[in-house]
Amino acid sequence: MNCKYLNVRRISRTVATATAMTLCMTALAQDSPRLRTPRRAFEAGIGRRNPADVSAPGADTKPNMAQGPGPGPFGPGPGCNLFPAPPSVGTAFNLSYFGPPPSATNESLVGPVQLLKSGPIDLVKGTITVPLYLGHMKNGTNVWYILSDVSDPNVAALLGLNFSAKMTFMSNASRTANLDQNGDLVFDKGSVDFSPVRSITPGPVGQEFPPTAFQPGAVGDKDYSPFVQIVNAGGTIYNAPIVAFGVNANDIIFPNGNVDYSKVHDQVVAIDPLNMTVTINLINGFSFGKPIWYMSMDTSIPLGAAIEHNTFAPLMAAIHLGGDDTFSSPIERIFISTNGAQGCANPQRQGLSSDLADGFRPNNVVGGIPTNALDYSPAWDAAVRDWARVSGKVANAVRRTDDARIEILKQVFLDMGCKDEEAFVRARICYFHQVGYYALGVRESREERLRLMPLYTRVLTGRDS
Repeated sequence: MNCKYLNVRRISRTVATATAMTLCMTALAQDSPRLRTPRRAFEAGIGRRNPADVSAPGADTKPNMAQGPGPGPFGPGPGCNLFPAPPSVGTAFNLSYFGPPPSATNESLVGPVQLLKSGPIDLVKGTITVPLYLGHMKNGTNVWYILSDVSDPNVAALLGLNFSAKMTFMSNASRTANLDQNGDLVFDKGSVDFSPVRSITPGPVGQEFPPTAFQPGAVGDKDYSPFVQIVNAGGTIYNAPIVAFGVNANDIIFPNGNVDYSKVHDQVVAIDPLNMTVTINLINGFSFGKPIWYMSMDTSIPLGAAIEHNTFAPLMAAIHLGGDDTFSSPIERIFISTNGAQGCANPQRQGLSSDLADGFRPNNVVGGIPTNALDYSPAWDAAVRDWARVSGKVANAVRRTDDARIEILKQVFLDMGCKDEEAFVRARICYFHQVGYYALGVRESREERLRLMPLYTRVLTGRDS
């Protein structure tokens, strides 16, 4: 899509946790790391379900009523499958004749790079299997969780997690926990109810977003956030989404799929408390023009949680938004379009309406990830926008409104004594300046705006008052 048609007026703000997984995955993907399982393993005596191969997440005939992760990253067409072709495509040579991808030498170059290294990625099914951890609430309630990101680079290297310096500034939106004498986490607050039935009622065809009704499949209490600060371990902050809560190991033995989503997170494809592993669905997206896979586990508003098959995490709303890469900012941006081309056969497919129409993900665009920027954060500030100006009718209406407002400003400059063309140009500069404020979500106090007002006046009008 041509960006000049993008209606950049901000529609809504929310924050979601998402962990970057891989960059430019191809059929030549390097060997995935061996799974790092926690030291805890349950003794024999835990019952097993009937064995069956874990299938890849697939499309449902009623995707908006489906429980579980929804379709994986491999769809029936280029609009729902971002997996690049191998380098042998278009040549007369077998794949084995080609050397390693450039990313094997420099991770910022084209080719496969696995960012979260705590477990292997299944390149056929589009999933990752990571360690499952068991902690407890102060009253002994079981808390099953995973780890994906951390604020300490040494811990990240040790455990194969993603490092995020921005997580240092997440304490106000983090639960707290302490390590007990066994090295297990004891959480102070924060619980999740996985029993709600996820459902979404889309809007009319072609305008599926926003939906007319929605219900997330998992709801946290007011103290729940996936971020956890370990008080007696240097105050390090982890991204530790809960995948099951208040259940025993026997209640969640689904090592081969067929998960009971009234007890387990919707993004879980398989969970094995005997071997302490959990398999998570991966999602397509882009970062700086390159396809990525990522995990999405928790969202700060119910609507986002319902669409993303996430847990609604109210405490995440305490995260400061809008600062992006400034000092003390804990977030990175994710750009989400509400509409766009639809259908998996269309390589330009994008948007929330597409998601609600066919069940596949909206191909969101994220900011920095560890291989291409230093500003990575698992807390993504959602900048929701639309492509309304591709509609001729809507584009004309927006253009008429813009022209009318610019004409009013032009008249102001004419009254100030400016000549016709100068008045027109100054009017456009003033108008575009204000639109930019809204589009970028610039935040400043009233006092700061008033302090700078004389400078704004001089720059925009050419006069001191």
